[in-house]
Amino acid sequence: MKKSVEILGLPIISITEGRELGISKSLLIDAKNGSVSALIIEDADWYRGVKLLPYDSVIAIGDDAITITNSENILKLDEATAYEPLLNENVRVIATKAITKAGSIQGIVDEIFIDESGKIAKCAISSEGSQELKEISAEQISIFGKQVTIIDSKIPEKKNENVTVAEATPAKSEEKSPEPPTVEPVKAEIKAEPEKAAEPEKQEAKPEPEKVEPAKAEMKPEAKAETAKPVVADQAKQLNDKVVEERHRRFLLGKKAARRIATDNGIVIVEAGADITEEVLQKAKLANKFIELSMNVQ
Repeated sequence: MKKSVEILGLPIISITEGRELGISKSLLIDAKNGSVSALIIEDADWYRGVKLLPYDSVIAIGDDAITITNSENILKLDEATAYEPLLNENVRVIATKAITKAGSIQGIVDEIFIDESGKIAKCAISSEGSQELKEISAEQISIFGKQVTIIDSKIPEKKNENVTVAEATPAKSEEKSPEPPTVEPVKAEIKAEPEKAAEPEKQEAKPEPEKVEPAKAEMKPEAKAETAKPVVADQAKQLNDKVVEERHRRFLLGKKAARRIATDNGIVIVEAGADITEEVLQKAKLANKFIELSMNVQ
């Protein structure tokens, strides 16, 4: 059994290629099954996007490294479509509030313990004013939420309220039972009138089903859903591109150019051995030489 802190920060080693393929940065949690679905890793090409290592592909998690078979076990974001719902949910468990079903706050989830199969075995909870950690087994937890972890507990107060309501309902029916006999003669006198009134109501009700209004109402949400999907996807892609570009920019700042980089017209962007500054990055971006610059740094 491993704590999350004992997994994060470890290098990923391919035992068939003898290569270090990156470092584990965070855990991708499957909240419904209460397990770790994959490891999010960071490598030399981190600026190109997120990469995932499915937990099933892990051979072992040691004290100094995580071993896998080869580099093909690592998935790029476009290859990991099955993991997109979990990435969107972004459940971390750690730092969430631990609350019982009865509404009692137990503290904050400080750590999670993961067994060899990837299941979350238990959580360590810290409370204000106490340095001791309280451990809660996964069997006691009903929901791993994005902001709140729900712990099972008995709710005796609600059960008592249901009993009192059940006892009160038969008493009301007993009090109303003597009233029907007084209404019987009135119903007998008016029998002929509702029958006549029912005929025009039926005739008026017949044309109503011919209206197509319900069908129009059903089409609206579908159209909205179809148009909303590409909009959300475009926004997510734009946000990811901005994050990648910002990381890449910070990575290059302070580095030195390995060779001379110039525009297609021969204008020098940076000389070999010169420092890469904000001005250099801006020139490279405008001249479409950003990738060439990033591949020639030292």
